[in-house]
Amino acid sequence: MAQSKQQRLWIRTAILVVLIAAVAYTLYANFTKEERGQLKAGDKAPDFSLVDMNGNKHRLSEYKGKGVFLNFWGTWCDPCKREMPFMDNQYKKFKDQGVEVLAVNVGESQFLINNFIKRYGLTFPVVVDKNKDVQTAYGIDPLPTTFLINPKGEIVDIIKGTMTEEDVKKDMERIKP
Repeated sequence: MAQSKQQRLWIRTAILVVLIAAVAYTLYANFTKEERGQLKAGDKAPDFSLVDMNGNKHRLSEYKGKGVFLNFWGTWCDPCKREMPFMDNQYKKFKDQGVEVLAVNVGESQFLINNFIKRYGLTFPVVVDKNKDVQTAYGIDPLPTTFLINPKGEIVDIIKGTMTEEDVKKDMERIKP
């Protein structure tokens, strides 16, 4: 009898140690997550290739020599709905000055995206990240998140959250060639 109580004590102790180790690892991984692999100003923007709503392929590296206003968004995102018209207004002013807008939708259906484009009258390319590979590579959280990329392909700034039209204008000015 005494031996079986001792065995149970050892098994319970081993389980407790494993649980404590798992919790400690989880906490460590979450607290150091932002330091590992998180993009920041000065980094080279990861290249990607995505298809727009018209079936045209857009590769980030093909925009070298231009400023790129890279925006990650979703049709359900209220801040995205507010800033999209501002982005389109400024795109119309800056596209002839070497600034491109690429709006990366985070994997929604073509039906939803096309309705959104029509509703807001968007004129810049909207590409779809179906598998969320680009979203993962860029560490997107929350939406909207915008990367300002200079003509050399380097990240100038990362903006999380909604922008005003004045913000969009200033940001496009910053990445203009």
